[in-house]
Amino acid sequence: MPPLRVLIAEDQVLLRTGIGRLLEDLGMDVVAQAADAPDLLRKAAAHRPDVAIVDVQMPPDETDDGLRAAIRIRAEHPEIGVLVLSQFLEARYALDLVGDDARGVGYLLKQRVVDVDAFADAVRRVAAGGSALDPEVIGLMVGRRRASDPLERLTPRERDVLGLMAEGRSNRGIAAALDVSVAAVEKHATRIFHKLDLTGEPHEHRRVMAVLSVLAPQRG
Repeated sequence: MPPLRVLIAEDQVLLRTGIGRLLEDLGMDVVAQAADAPDLLRKAAAHRPDVAIVDVQMPPDETDDGLRAAIRIRAEHPEIGVLVLSQFLEARYALDLVGDDARGVGYLLKQRVVDVDAFADAVRRVAAGGSALDPEVIGLMVGRRRASDPLERLTPRERDVLGLMAEGRSNRGIAAALDVSVAAVEKHATRIFHKLDLTGEPHEHRRVMAVLSVLAPQRG
């Protein structure tokens, strides 16, 4: 199996180099690096990596240039997974990035990079078409529910399961995090899908739609 091909876009040279070395040590192929948003767009189109790791704030404007470039990559090259790194806990950034499709997208706080195993797992999940949303962002979103929100139908344990599902964890990963059996997670997931009226969809699509249910009530 060929190594995962990665593009890193980060204007801080030490962090960019460090992430590159970390991923190469894990057997991934860093095909290109970019220090600003225009260069990121050029290299994404030229190299077509499996996944692009993108800082939110980049030159030339030093605002949300990286985020806007990441959204454009998702639109123009949907086969490229996009994992955005942010220094700030901004739910709006995650909402804008995910849009209406949680597949092949991730949003993590930069502090997660130091957890090498979790960071590498997020990179691989996003490259494979899964999602990887920061647990602090998920917690912030789930905490801002409205009375008419469908998620109000869920029990606290079901919300825990859905939150971990939104982070991109598998049933086995959710079971380990909650210290329950995989069978218990599967039962909770079935109840979640039923309460969110997702029972008629294929399994993987139900997971994507359930993740979007965390995000959708935050829009507008």
